[in-house]
Amino acid sequence: MTRTWYVSSITDAAQARIATARLAAACGVPPVERTRLVSALTAQLKQCLTKGGDWRVGVAATVSPGGGAFNVEVAPAKRRPEDRQPPWRASVPCAEDADVSGGEHAADDSATLAEALFGADEDAALLLERLDEQEALVAVHREELHQTNQGVLALHADLDAAGRAQRELFDAEQKARKEAENARGRLTFLADASAALTASLNPEAIVRLLPALLVPRYARTVDVWLFDGVDEALRSGPHPAAAVRAARRGRPQYAADHPGGLPGVDDQPPSALDPGRPLLCIPLLTRRTSQGVLTLSPPDERWDADDAVMLIELTRRASIALENARRFEHNRDIAETLQRALLTDLPTTEGLTLAARYLPATRGLNVGGDWYDAFRQPDGSLITVIGDVTGHGLHAAVMMSQLRTALRAYAVDGSSPGQLLTRLHLFLHRLRLDLYATAVIARFHPDDPTLTWAAAGHPPPVLRTPDGQVHTLDAKPGAMLGIPLKQEIRDHTVPLPPGSTLALYTDGLVERRAHGIDPGIQRLTEVLGDFRPAELEDELDASADRLLHPLLHDSEHDDDVCLLLCHVHGDAQRQRAAEA
Repeated sequence: MTRTWYVSSITDAAQARIATARLAAACGVPPVERTRLVSALTAQLKQCLTKGGDWRVGVAATVSPGGGAFNVEVAPAKRRPEDRQPPWRASVPCAEDADVSGGEHAADDSATLAEALFGADEDAALLLERLDEQEALVAVHREELHQTNQGVLALHADLDAAGRAQRELFDAEQKARKEAENARGRLTFLADASAALTASLNPEAIVRLLPALLVPRYARTVDVWLFDGVDEALRSGPHPAAAVRAARRGRPQYAADHPGGLPGVDDQPPSALDPGRPLLCIPLLTRRTSQGVLTLSPPDERWDADDAVMLIELTRRASIALENARRFEHNRDIAETLQRALLTDLPTTEGLTLAARYLPATRGLNVGGDWYDAFRQPDGSLITVIGDVTGHGLHAAVMMSQLRTALRAYAVDGSSPGQLLTRLHLFLHRLRLDLYATAVIARFHPDDPTLTWAAAGHPPPVLRTPDGQVHTLDAKPGAMLGIPLKQEIRDHTVPLPPGSTLALYTDGLVERRAHGIDPGIQRLTEVLGDFRPAELEDELDASADRLLHPLLHDSEHDDDVCLLLCHVHGDAQRQRAAEA
């Protein structure tokens, strides 16, 4: 079966479309395929009407035992040479038992048109059913999309909540970190300030150090009020009333026109001396009583509570450092007074001049161990001794006095220097006081031009002969006195011509931590060799001062210094003495 329509207007196109749809339905083309075919034909006819001219629409339906085909072709009514585009064709399957004969005899009248429209409506109905199904699917997808959107919104809400919680945690972490850094800064400051305060044993230096530590970081002004007794603490004087109350009660006081809210601090009205400035008054407490009050004004409007706690703790440590410094000065004065009281008044001896110097340590409690002595033996010889007890302070001063007394007792029988040191070693060892000593003993005899000496762990004596040569008497000495070792300390002798000078000294004169003791001994020999013989003959006492100056002027000495100069009269001096 074949049919042909010529299309030149939109009416022709609609009739061709309707007829094609009817014939496709008659040939058994499935509804979906028929709908697709009619839709494609409609689109093609629209293109043809747009181009203009006459067009031919041909329909051919074939039926075979295996199934038929419904073919549609659209081409120009008259083929022109310039037309290079092939005709539009479409083919869809049709049913095997389709009746295509009736289509050949049907007339193109109103009944045919109605039938075609009816068939088109059926196609539209089938298409609407398909659309309803698609709409149902779209509704299902829309619901799923709605549910998804709800889930996304819920997820966004959770994410927002999580973000807020994260920001809160971050802010809390930053705050905690800042507080930790502030606390670390306070602890570091407290440790450094405590080390600086306890490093000094000078009360005045500690008082001067407090403002330098606190201003301007923790205070704008710092006032240290020290007193010696309770009566002075109770006098108000020019000090704020809160400072007096802090001294009386032993508690920190905060004077301002607003509550301080500081832990462990009592609030008081503003000070009449300075009403517009808050004051924090902290007592300098000791184990027995208060020794002063530290008054501070804040660097800003007020103190942070943690800063106030740190300031109270620092004041407590400063009070301990101040008390220790005062106790140290007290004990140092006692030890120095005791040691000076035990030093010997040098005897006058024919043919021999003596000069001695004792200088306490300039730093630390290092007084009490160095000593010198000079006394006669029954045979007329003169014993000179210089020594050093290990340790410092009152204990060392007392031990020194015992050694001095024991040495004088042992020397009564005329023992030699080595024998005296051996007895002192046994004496100190039997006491078992965990104290040791070093010493040098030299013996002068008016009828013997020989010096006898012995040493026990002590720096060697230095001998200057009349020709200006200086010799270090470093013959093998004994060990320190009092160590757990049995020893016999030997005597040594050296010629002692007239005009010779012997220098006995302690290690404080020659030893420096940075250089050791040997360079100091070498320096001593150089200085002693530079003296003119007349200086030692006539001005031995002044020579002792001139000898100390070049050895001590360039640094502070950490230990006591003892020096004993023994000058044997020269021939000219002996002659002058005989004539006198």
